[in-house]
Amino acid sequence: MRPDHTARGAAAAAPIAAAPEWSTAEPPALDPHRFTYSVVIPVFNSEPIVATTIDRTVAFFESHGFSYEVILVNDGSTDGSWDVLQRAPARYQHVRVVNLLRNYGQHNANLCGLRRATGDYVITMDDDLQNPPEEIIHLIEKAMTGPDVVFGRFRHKAASAQRTLGSKVIGLLNRRIFGQPPDLVVSNFRILRRDVVDRICTSRSAYPYITGQALLYSSKPANVEVEHAPRQAGKSTYSPIRLAKLVLRILFSYSLFPLRLSAAIGFVIAVLSFAIGTGFAIHHILGNSSVEGVTTIIVLLSFLNGIIIMMLSMLGEYVLRTLRQVTETESYHVLEEIAPNA
Repeated sequence: MRPDHTARGAAAAAPIAAAPEWSTAEPPALDPHRFTYSVVIPVFNSEPIVATTIDRTVAFFESHGFSYEVILVNDGSTDGSWDVLQRAPARYQHVRVVNLLRNYGQHNANLCGLRRATGDYVITMDDDLQNPPEEIIHLIEKAMTGPDVVFGRFRHKAASAQRTLGSKVIGLLNRRIFGQPPDLVVSNFRILRRDVVDRICTSRSAYPYITGQALLYSSKPANVEVEHAPRQAGKSTYSPIRLAKLVLRILFSYSLFPLRLSAAIGFVIAVLSFAIGTGFAIHHILGNSSVEGVTTIIVLLSFLNGIIIMMLSMLGEYVLRTLRQVTETESYHVLEEIAPNA
């Protein structure tokens, strides 16, 4: 049977289908209504404002139809904050409140809330309405595009000069220790995906630092612009002492920098001492020795003894923190907890 040349000719004449073009556009955003959300709010001496914070947070989620829960952790407040908090679960069926035994610090309170959060995404924010709850929508929308951690970048930050300086110091440490990208700005107003939250909760650190741990345990952090409002009531508890404590927590709990610094100082002093000793020995051999310089010897001994004490103190700090890490099972203790409709 002869081949069908007509059919072959028609096939040859048919146009060749164009190869598909691969799109470089970003994948479509996920539907935020498919997920559940937990909001963790540490509370410290915010009696005049915390009720409004709860009302506006609940109103935001109700207006958008999201599935949510709000977890407020009273971090040893000395005012009437707990009295306000313990009435909230009776008013709102999605609000849970926790009262810590004493003041453990913001990061410990955040960790307490993270361990109780059940949402697919967890949002952390301050209790003073400087992070307006209405701005949460920007965090959620950005998280739906793929990042596992989204930090709010404030368009205009309403903060004091000392707090701005403190933020810059902490930012420098975050970049050196936790690998914070240079174009990323971190803040306490953030949203974390469930897998990042689980890694933070299982780390079991006696000195939690949520911002640094979020950077360590995320693969795709991002920023989104949000508003930052002035504090509406009360006064900020931020102080140079709190900044110093946070810096020490970061340095001694997540870095070997102090130990390496003390080793470098010791090495430099040893080299200088050897060089000076060699010079004095040569000077003595050449017959130019004298008994002068008693004051210099006293000053040098005092200086070197001070350096030794500093190094021993650094080593002692590491030993004490390691001991606490091994012996203490929790970095906070709960005094009371009230669940919705309890």
